[in-house]
Amino acid sequence: MESFVMHLEFWHWLTLAVVLIILEMLSPGVFLMWLGIAAGIVGIVMIISPDLSWQMQLVIFALLSVSSIIVWRWTQSYFTPESDNLKLNRRAEQYIGRTFYLVEPIINGMGKIKVDDSTWKVRGKDAPVGTQISITGVDGVIFEVQVISEDSAR
Repeated sequence: MESFVMHLEFWHWLTLAVVLIILEMLSPGVFLMWLGIAAGIVGIVMIISPDLSWQMQLVIFALLSVSSIIVWRWTQSYFTPESDNLKLNRRAEQYIGRTFYLVEPIINGMGKIKVDDSTWKVRGKDAPVGTQISITGVDGVIFEVQVISEDSAR
């Protein structure tokens, strides 16, 4: 292994770069790509300066790898756009403020409503079927509700 490291050529680094970038495509996240780019840069440096010692090659690779990952993380935290839909993956919170009718009465504080094609549990003051309620909050998968009007005619 030591003799292999001592005789690294430019094509070793370029091959490593290609392998790391392919592995990045096969795995989630964005980590191996930066290592692959660093290996590619070391390969290009080796084309320009083929008599570079193996120790210097590894130092350049390490510095490029660490610095590229740090810069990428910094740019991700600094330039990440604000979402215009903060409740995108929190479906229940999208219904806060909307009104619905009870499909099952609220008995002992628990009942059910129908929202689109789903049935949701609700928690609130006891009320009969058909009562119009407003969703005031979410606790896990249970809506906190407030009675608007007891309209059993619905």
